[in-house]
Formats: sequence, C-alpha cells, structure tokens
Amino acid sequence: MLVTAVAASTVGVAAVVRHSSAAADPRANAAPSVHSAKVVRRDLSNSTTAQGHLGFGPLRQLKGAGMGTLTKLPSAGTTTARGEALYRVDDKPVPVFYGDTPFFRELKTTGLVGNDVSVLRSNLAALGYDVGDAAIVQRSAGQTHVQGATFTASLAAALKRWQQDAGVEPTGTLKVGQVIVLPGQVRVHELKAQVGDLADQDILSYVSPKKVLTVPVEAQQVSAIKPGDAVTIILPDSKISGMVKGISHKGSSDSDASDTSDSSKIDVTVLPKHASDVAKLSETDLSVEFVSEVHKNVLTVPIGALVALSGGGFAVQCVGGELLRVETGMFATGLVEISGQRLAEGLAVEVAS
Repeated sequence: MLVTAVAASTVGVAAVVRHSSAAADPRANAAPSVHSAKVVRRDLSNSTTAQGHLGFGPLRQLKGAGMGTLTKLPSAGTTTARGEALYRVDDKPVPVFYGDTPFFRELKTTGLVGNDVSVLRSNLAALGYDVGDAAIVQRSAGQTHVQGATFTASLAAALKRWQQDAGVEPTGTLKVGQVIVLPGQVRVHELKAQVGDLADQDILSYVSPKKVLTVPVEAQQVSAIKPGDAVTIILPDSKISGMVKGISHKGSSDSDASDTSDSSKIDVTVLPKHASDVAKLSETDLSVEFVSEVHKNVLTVPIGALVALSGGGFAVQCVGGELLRVETGMFATGLVEISGQRLAEGLAVEVAS
C-alpha cells in the first residue's frame, strides 16, 4: 500500500512518501521519524502581526464654540475630568462632558429631541444628578430622521442644579460654548490659542491620557478588526494583553498621501490591558498580534499527523496502523482542525516529524 505522510508548517504542506515495500532502495533518504500525539479539542485561531508605535496616540484638535474671550487656559499635560472646567471664557468656567455629539444649539425648550440631549442626560446622570425617567425618541420629521433623548422639565431641573454646583449661572438652559464635549478623558498636548483670543477657534490639541499603540494596518485587513477585540502586545521580554480601542476613519499617518492603492493603511488604536505594563517604556515600536479568525471547540492534531491518501484527501493514522479519513479545516500554529467519523478527543495518532 502507498500512502503519503504530510509534514508541514503553518504556511504550507509538504508531502513525504513512505513506501511499505521491503525492496526500497537503501540509499534513499530515510523516512521521517514518527511519534504519537493525541487528538485534542480546543479553540483554534489565526493571527496577523503588525508593527505599532507606543505613545499617547494620534493628536486631535479641540475647537471652541460660542462668543467670548479666552481668559484662562490649561497647561500641557493637564488631564480632563467630567464636569470640571477645562478653560475659562469671559472669566466663566467651561466644563467638560464626554460624548460623541457637541452641543450645537441652545437647549432651552422642553420637548427638544436629539443626540446632544442624550449627551447632556448621560453626563448629568454620571455626575449623580436625578435626570428623571428616560424619554428616548426615534422618529421621522419630514425627510429628517430624529433620534435621541428628550429635553424634559426633569432634565432641565437637573441641569440647573449641576450649574449651581459647578459655578455656572444656574439657568436650566445650555448655550453653545458653555460646555465642551470630548470623546472621553484626554490629556492636553499643546495649546493652539492664548489668553485674549476669541473662543471660537482651535484652542488646543489633545491625546489619550494613557499610553496606547497606534498600529497601521492594511486596509483590506481592517474589516476583521473591531473595537473591543482582544490582542497580544509583544514587549522586548514578554507578551501582554491589550484591546482594540478604536479604528481611524482616515488613512494612517504613516501612509504616503499619494498612495491610492488597496495597500493603504488605517490606524488602529490598541490599549494595553494594564497601564503599568508599559509605564516604564519610552515611546517605541512594538508588534501587535490581531486574531483574524477563530474556530471554537474543534478537534485538532499536529499538521504532521495528516496522511495524504493516494485517491485524494487526507487521513490520520491511529497508533496500531488504522487509517481514518478526515476533512481538514483551519491550519494554525502547527495544528490543523479535523473532522470525520470515529474521531474523538484523546485518540492517539502517529505524527511525522
């Protein structure tokens, strides 16, 4: 009988012929050594590795709004806090709220609906104020789709109480420029304006308050990555866990602006799970492993256990000689996913090496 033992790495499969004939040429290369291994049920995953830069992330610009003159500015390195003033306009504090929609209109009339109202509501609630029952609306107004929270009397009352506590005129209304909205806690990087400038201009640039990795990833690979994904960060002497924090909607800062091909890159922001793991590292380049595909709870064997059948397809050879035909799935880290009749976890098979 003629079978082919498959010895392979994660990047390919190479065939090595083993003959059962006693007349084999003694000068031929020796057959690969064989040992046994057990079929194991596990999660199998493929990963891709990309180089990233450890720092405080990409620079973002903060533009002021509303009327008035800047009378006090923060210093570089200042970290924002929800509800606390970041700068002053006409000697009045301009506090910070966190969210994804700026206050683009005056919030005064009860019944107003929008995502800006949702930002106001969520921040006041986070600061411990009673904002009343939720009133979330999603409706179509003409050709405009309106969604978000409703500016209610209860919310206006909560706003007034917070304004009084924050040292802001307690009107129960909110004008454009009285509160600035940021995506989350940030660290002031550099001032763009100075005291005496008008408030409605670029005021400062900011970065993440924690060290993050900015990882340029090939555009065609970004679709497999999403915020919240677990990643592995490779340090000079160890590996640590991390998480995808965000994905830029713009091209990578490392990309050539003239490059319009599919090989352009997108910046992925990765946050170490424990800030202390990178606290002592200076800005440097590190590798990040992204899991691109996961097959959960599958039967696996070392790739060297595969036997190519003369009629096509693959099998594994049980200790004792019996061949069991298998279907192959994912190949990863020297292992292969297998399925087929009479396969079970713990089954001992022969492995060529």
